[in-house]
Amino acid sequence: MLNRAIRLSVLLLLVGFPSLPQFEVREVTGVVTDKRGNALTGAAVLLEDLDNLSIMSYITGKDGCYYFNGLRDDIDYTLRAEYRNYCSARKTLSKFNSSKHPRIELVIPIK
Repeated sequence: MLNRAIRLSVLLLLVGFPSLPQFEVREVTGVVTDKRGNALTGAAVLLEDLDNLSIMSYITGKDGCYYFNGLRDDIDYTLRAEYRNYCSARKTLSKFNSSKHPRIELVIPIK
């Protein structure tokens, strides 16, 4: 009887594991620039999770760089930057992009 209970427990554990979430964590980095390629200090970069529509933001430093970590690789995200009254085009970080450290440049159309 005990042997049968152990086998049943092991079987239930093996069957249950494939249903656990299967994702890895990654990051995204990049630089916000103007049309001429100059880094923009103080630009707001907005990252939207397309699964639950939550938004995270990052304010760039002197180098114009931004960084988001802890992103799931099974979710699509969009990124865009705002600087004063200007916005960059939206860019997508796709769940089909297998890079663990993708780099997405954002250009704000000012001179």
